Amino acid sequence: MDDFDIKPILEGLLFVSESPVRLETLIEILPELNKEAILEGIDRIKTEYEDSSKGLELVEIAGGYQFRTKPKWAEWINRLKRAKAVKLSQSAMEALAIIAYRQPIIRPAIEEIRGVDSGWVLRTLLEKGLIKIMGRKELPGRPIIYGTTKAFLELFGLNTLSDLPTLKEIQPPQTTGETSGQEVLRVETEATTQKMPIQSPPPPTGEGQGGGGPSTGSG
Repeated sequence: MDDFDIKPILEGLLFVSESPVRLETLIEILPELNKEAILEGIDRIKTEYEDSSKGLELVEIAGGYQFRTKPKWAEWINRLKRAKAVKLSQSAMEALAIIAYRQPIIRPAIEEIRGVDSGWVLRTLLEKGLIKIMGRKELPGRPIIYGTTKAFLELFGLNTLSDLPTLKEIQPPQTTGETSGQEVLRVETEATTQKMPIQSPPPPTGEGQGGGGPSTGSG
């Protein structure tokens, strides 16, 4: 394999993967090539699929690369897949927004901002794989520490948490007094929701399914 085109090889590897493929994984799979050559191949694929005639796009998401159907074709893709959107209630979005921006965070801190018990909401987010237990804090009762997962990034089309808008970008200036817990909650939920567009389903791969994020919906 002294003379070969890396682009179709990368295209095939990324298409059949059910989850984002990290650059380190590609380097391990392709020892014949260096990092720069692989990145050049990825850039070529990205450029090619930017064409409006293409139904797919190559995106950098959750720390890796993945083919996804372009959002504007979601209506037709959903007709084939008949996949139900991941339903997140307002309460779940509130808790998820707080965790996304304040992690690592414990349940009492979440409830202080929301002003209500959040036990069942946290269980729901754990079941959906959007948050994870990161350990316990050295406080009386040793409360559980929560954080978001890779699935959270994939679902909402984020590469890293730094892709979330900062609170300063969305929060209006405070005129008097300190920011209340409800105001913090409103801003964080709005910021998280704005950064989380509906993701089109993944493209089919043979008889199975290729990688891609499910859609989101309001519950």
